[in-house]
Amino acid sequence: MTLPIVVKDLSFQYENDATKILRHLNLSVDKGEIVAIVGLSGIGKSTLCYCLSGIIPHVYGGIMEGEVLLNGKSTRDLTLPAIATTLGIVFQNPDHQLFSFSVEDEIAFGPENLCVPKEEITRRIDEVLEKVGMKEFRHANPHQLSGGQRQLIALAAVLSLQPEILIFDEAMSQIDIYGKKMVKEMILRLQAEGKTIVMIEHDLENLQIADRVLVLKGGKLEPFTGTLS
Repeated sequence: MTLPIVVKDLSFQYENDATKILRHLNLSVDKGEIVAIVGLSGIGKSTLCYCLSGIIPHVYGGIMEGEVLLNGKSTRDLTLPAIATTLGIVFQNPDHQLFSFSVEDEIAFGPENLCVPKEEITRRIDEVLEKVGMKEFRHANPHQLSGGQRQLIALAAVLSLQPEILIFDEAMSQIDIYGKKMVKEMILRLQAEGKTIVMIEHDLENLQIADRVLVLKGGKLEPFTGTLS
């Protein structure tokens, strides 16, 4: 059986940095599993996220050893558009992902760039807004919504590309308690649909929805025992 995510002996160091931030790291994630990865600030969680999503090596430079496989295919060999339809990423700050003046245009942007037919784009907009519970905000300006609502719109934009795998890179760190509740409920609904989910987290209170929690220490992943140090 081909797993959604397999990381084999991954090491990475940034250019002009003599230290490897990831060291011979291994990870396997089952289909439909929610895996949370925690760690101290600056330990390499976002770097791992970039490796999983293909941002490394396609966008950010450095020395990458080992490989990341998405559904059995190496991210080295996949194009960024191919990765985007396999894996979607929701970042810490939704304002870094939202740039259109209407929710509808925001969600349409990704499929339009992949030359999806107009009728299909309209169908996807309807579908993802219904899924994240934001249908009534279709014509709203995303930047006038609450933090939690903006994060759901960012997620809807990712879902419009129909990825099987989702990464939440500290996506609940800048929203209030109600916003966190909305995002957690959405993650559980996506899992029920069979999506595979990786949560990069620093807030231990967000871990209760995870099936498995790992801690990044010394460039490697270990089972989480309740302490980050």
